[in-house]
Amino acid sequence: MTDNQQPSRSVVPASTTNNSQLPITHYQLPITTPLLRIGRRRLVAAGIAAFVLLSFLRHLPQEKSPPDPTFESNFPPLVMQGGDPYIRALMRTISASEANGSRPYSLIYGGQRVSDLSRHPERCITIVNGPNKGNCSTAAGRYQMINTTWYALAPRYHPQPSGFLFWQSYSFEARYQDKVVYAWLNDSQEWGTDIAELLRQGKLDRVLRLLSGTWTSLGYGIEDNAMTSSLPRIYQKVLQQELQNRG
Repeated sequence: MTDNQQPSRSVVPASTTNNSQLPITHYQLPITTPLLRIGRRRLVAAGIAAFVLLSFLRHLPQEKSPPDPTFESNFPPLVMQGGDPYIRALMRTISASEANGSRPYSLIYGGQRVSDLSRHPERCITIVNGPNKGNCSTAAGRYQMINTTWYALAPRYHPQPSGFLFWQSYSFEARYQDKVVYAWLNDSQEWGTDIAELLRQGKLDRVLRLLSGTWTSLGYGIEDNAMTSSLPRIYQKVLQQELQNRG
């Protein structure tokens, strides 16, 4: 062999290679083995069973909620007890625009009421005017929360969920509507600012602007109504009541 020659290498044809001589990492079970087929069937069956169980639990009759309160005064107090008077006054101001009336907790979009608040009503009522005309809304309760908003907030803020295993139910009765919204408004990480502190500083306009993407009738949204222009005055009135009640 000369200096320019390369050492010869024997090549074993692929067709003659013995599988037993291959490294163990080259050996794979066929993906259609009976074991894998059985595993897939079990996984699919488990998924179907979980879906059926969840649907069954979701539609089980629940203990009916107590009747929603009826108020004689305008801009009524919250059912929830305690809390920051500034946030409480803000909540009463929001509801003055969104669900003003003697029974705000059972009010659904369009002016109808529901008798059962054991869960969010989830009734989608056609919108007949305004920028969203032709769509439908599930807005319900004192704060006119749509069902998707409620089910996004309730797991985080609801103080007393009920359920079984992985299934949870969130009562929509009056006190829980208050408590969920109160906790939400108090969550500075959610809003990027301390709303209660802004209110103590007298910056109501800034707060209403911040919240107008959620409640569009607060003066800086797309759906002002007959109450919108009166909201600053209403807020000052109910704030004085809340401060007096706190003592």
